[in-house]
Amino acid sequence: MFEVTRYEGRRRMRGTAVLTVLLAVYALLIVFLYPSIAESSVDFDEYVESLPPAFQEGFVGSANFSTVEGFLSIEMYQFLWLLLLGLYVAYSGGALVAGDVETGQLDMLLATPISRSRVVVEKYLSLLVPVLGVNLVTPFVVYVGLLAIDETIDPVSLFALHLLSIPYLLMCAGVGLLLSVRLDRADIAQRGGIGAVFGLFLLDTASTDTDFEWLGALSPTRYFSPVDILSEGTYDVAGALLLLAGAIACVGVSVVLFQRRDI
Repeated sequence: MFEVTRYEGRRRMRGTAVLTVLLAVYALLIVFLYPSIAESSVDFDEYVESLPPAFQEGFVGSANFSTVEGFLSIEMYQFLWLLLLGLYVAYSGGALVAGDVETGQLDMLLATPISRSRVVVEKYLSLLVPVLGVNLVTPFVVYVGLLAIDETIDPVSLFALHLLSIPYLLMCAGVGLLLSVRLDRADIAQRGGIGAVFGLFLLDTASTDTDFEWLGALSPTRYFSPVDILSEGTYDVAGALLLLAGAIACVGVSVVLFQRRDI
């Protein structure tokens, strides 16, 4: 049971280790940069207010740049975790099935006594390796780094942020999977996953405070806000459950589509 997940998961171990180290290094750079920002005479909040409203909504929100929570929210989590990591897992999800279709490996896999539904589900589950890997290591790195510069942050909010990011990332991976079961070329599915997640992010950002704000409900970013979690201690558990349900729905639809598809 779960042989495909174990095999695919082992293949992702090295990439996950590299990604985790890179994110940890970036996190430390941001943490150790904060003291110089805090001591600077530059009014960063005034600068933020001068930015276009859409940019403020997408990358700043209600965060206060002068606090360590606001600084981390803007410089690390709102951009790196919400956007770039979401794009990364969507890109990875785009190759789950289409990559094996393109190389012909899927024909050999399906020649064994394994169902198509199991292939889709277990390949998707292999993405838990990078999703869980980065979220298990990074909060400890951030917290220890803050202690090293004599700064404090609510550890509950920090770890809650990483916990609540898991359903969001799984949802982004589900978007990539949907494209992966429909397309024969992995590169097209991967680029489509990136385009879909980024487009939904822009939809949520651009529709805020407009007559079309309801359209932003289609975007996963509507239900995961690092700024609210870290700066305000507000946890959208209902949003996380909705994202998890959406990820499960993406996998379910992907299974149905793949079962009906000719290889």
